[in-house]
Amino acid sequence: MANPQNPQGNYDPAGSTQMFRAFVDEGPQGGQQQAAAPAGPRIGLIVGIVVAVAVVAGVAWLALM
Repeated sequence: MANPQNPQGNYDPAGSTQMFRAFVDEGPQGGQQQAAAPAGPRIGLIVGIVVAVAVVAGVAWLALM
């Protein structure tokens, strides 16, 4: 009969969980810098959409004249 208190081998599931939690808690390096980065491309996307709408409106206005 197997002894569940002392399994054979060096497998330690608690150790794996602790290592995973340490990895998750550590997070990516430079996380503070990545938080500010999306603001630039988002502003560029908004400006691009506004310009595209203005161009389409201009073309439609010229077509209806």
